[in-house]
Amino acid sequence: QVQLVESGGGLVQAGGSLRLSCAGSGIFFRLYAMGWYRQAPGKQRDPELVAVLTSGGSTNYADAVQGRFIISRDNAKNTVYLQMNGLKPEDTAVYYCKAAEQSAPYRTYWGQGTQVTVSS
Repeated sequence: QVQLVESGGGLVQAGGSLRLSCAGSGIFFRLYAMGWYRQAPGKQRDPELVAVLTSGGSTNYADAVQGRFIISRDNAKNTVYLQMNGLKPEDTAVYYCKAAEQSAPYRTYWGQGTQVTVSS
């Protein structure tokens, strides 16, 4: 059974920092691209990409978080992290972890989400 479990969300003041963690089980973690996505309150569209880190170490960040957020992974712990610095009220959202297999059959899995609230 595949599980992705996020933690580290919470309430923080603008300008503060949080570190999210996502622990995976039931998958060969090192073969997956790991990403963080978020869905702001009241938004009906699909979660938007925040950052992704491939198995080869390539990263991609949304323009809105470039230079403030850092994604990293520890394959020995089957865990991906998102260090969020300089948080802004517009970063308020539910943050989801996603695992995407990088070879056929390209399976994807999602965590349950963790709430991040940034107060002004």
